[in-house]
Amino acid sequence: MGWTACLDCGSTSFESILFADGRSTADIDRATQPDIFGDLNLDQIIDSVVRGRDEYNLRPYFYIPLADTQAIEYRHAVMRDLERGEVLNSICQFAAQMRAMRTELAASQKMHYVLQKQAYFLDAVEKYCGASLELAHALEQVTPHSTGIAAFLEYLKRYVQGHAFEELKAEEAGIRAELSKLRYSILIKGSSVTVRRYAGEVDYSEQVQKIFAKFRQGAVKSHSVDIRDYPEMNHVEANVLNFVAKLHPEVFEPLDAYCSAHADFLDPVIARFDREIQFYIAFLEHLSRLRSAGLSFCYPVVSTQSKTVRSVEGFDLALAEGLRLDNQRIVCNDFYLEGDERIVVVTGPNQGGKTTFARSFGQLHYLASIGCPVPGREAQLYISDRIFTHFERQEDMKNLRGKLHDDLYRIHNILSRATTESIIIMNEIFSSTSLKDALFLSQKVMGRIMDLDALCVYVTFIEELSRSSKQTISMSSEVKGDSVATRTFKVVRRPADGRSYALSLARQYGLTYEQLRERIRS
Repeated sequence: MGWTACLDCGSTSFESILFADGRSTADIDRATQPDIFGDLNLDQIIDSVVRGRDEYNLRPYFYIPLADTQAIEYRHAVMRDLERGEVLNSICQFAAQMRAMRTELAASQKMHYVLQKQAYFLDAVEKYCGASLELAHALEQVTPHSTGIAAFLEYLKRYVQGHAFEELKAEEAGIRAELSKLRYSILIKGSSVTVRRYAGEVDYSEQVQKIFAKFRQGAVKSHSVDIRDYPEMNHVEANVLNFVAKLHPEVFEPLDAYCSAHADFLDPVIARFDREIQFYIAFLEHLSRLRSAGLSFCYPVVSTQSKTVRSVEGFDLALAEGLRLDNQRIVCNDFYLEGDERIVVVTGPNQGGKTTFARSFGQLHYLASIGCPVPGREAQLYISDRIFTHFERQEDMKNLRGKLHDDLYRIHNILSRATTESIIIMNEIFSSTSLKDALFLSQKVMGRIMDLDALCVYVTFIEELSRSSKQTISMSSEVKGDSVATRTFKVVRRPADGRSYALSLARQYGLTYEQLRERIRS
């Protein structure tokens, strides 16, 4: 999982804190957003998670589900390690130093004058060496529990103890020490500037300050002019520095050779770790904000074999973030499928939470597939080969298909690609046709899903579908039994009858038996 063991030599080689299959960073960066993200609001979730971390380009990591439970449990272990404050703090300090290093490198590339480029480069190397050494020491002190971080620590220890790193650090320190010893004099006469070796001239500045100190009479208005300190040298400063370099070739020639020899000083594995570890940190920080609002998250039990699934107090993560910002609480729901049960048929009144429930089902399974904690107190989830979604869309004039035609076209596309290992989420399909036709078409679609034995959530207004077979179970969105049919947004497992909602509507409009009798009497 991100590292491989050499059985003959007993050593381990670390490559990635996220991927164990040896895939390259270039292949990962070519990953595109899955089609389901819009329907499940996963795009909104990822936007919230990666906000403020554009420099790391984390999005592709969220586009690649993992294929096996071992890879997922490996990520769980890394996440748990990072939930230990001492581990997280050490890596966050390392990340801050690496950001400072990249700032120095970027400045080095932007500068115009060669010697100034080299100065920034030297600073970048110093920060990089310091960051690597400090992280190795800090992680060794806290003893990582996860296979991933422990394997990275072993790699890092071997790296900082290696000859190449020791040479990189020692040469940088030596050049910096020689630079700090440089002394030179500048003679200015009119527009002429002369740079020469320091010849032991006396520095009179301290004596002048002492002489004039006795004339000071309290605070006075300053007439000095602030000169802005631009990073880029001006041509006068650059020429002075060039003259100093000519006077001291024994210092500046080794600097030039060092910058050329170590242009690619950044170790690719450490650089990759610095980027990939942000996947974990960003997600955990997002969860921390929601936990502070009283919401629960858990590490799900995952399987590629068992289709028994359950969630306790799960919720829509995208909706939860929006409500958190508005200081509102989200409604949590439970679900489970066991035995031969495969399809959850969700019915109930409009705006009652059915679509939100369907989204949360998809979100839970997708987040589990990328090795992340999921909303809820407990969860047991199935790792599918692919998740398919069909949510209602507005009619698109560009494709020249009517709404029913478009529904059928998209459903056919899904069912032709789905397998017995897939998850399918259908939301309010065939709403543009008659009840009779919608029932006929829905039964055909559900029949195909049953033949596949795929997991499915089917949101519909047709209650008969919930009684199709032993593979289906019924869940319904609740309403309060008051005069205005108030939605609770709770979706509970129970037979669909539609009566409670019908009774609430009748009561709302004064049409119950008792209300009608009272009206007739009066």
